[in-house]
Amino acid sequence: MFIKNLSDCKEFTANDGCRLRELLHPKNDPVDLPYSIAIARIEPGKQTYNHKLAQTEVYYILSGTGRIHVDEETENVKPGDVILIPPGSIQWLENSGTTELQFIAIVNPPWTEKGDVRLD
Repeated sequence: MFIKNLSDCKEFTANDGCRLRELLHPKNDPVDLPYSIAIARIEPGKQTYNHKLAQTEVYYILSGTGRIHVDEETENVKPGDVILIPPGSIQWLENSGTTELQFIAIVNPPWTEKGDVRLD
């Protein structure tokens, strides 16, 4: 069994500009998994940079509200929404609410800084 608490994860700024804590990642943890899981947050009125990942990404919105942009599509998001972002898609997420936007990011294969390309 492996248990890890979010408070034990160091927060850093990802290439896209959001604040991120890697909750479960094969490079950091004694796990053999084909994906990584992180908790991310965006402050009110802020947004991530336009970017694309080489990997498939899934966002699960925990709190706050926002707008997700994937290639030519834009949709409002709220707690309980799950968003599938295909590899190579141009994407960004904006916090359109008045509270912090928090979400789970699942990346398969696991997220790497090299595979996360900022476009602006």
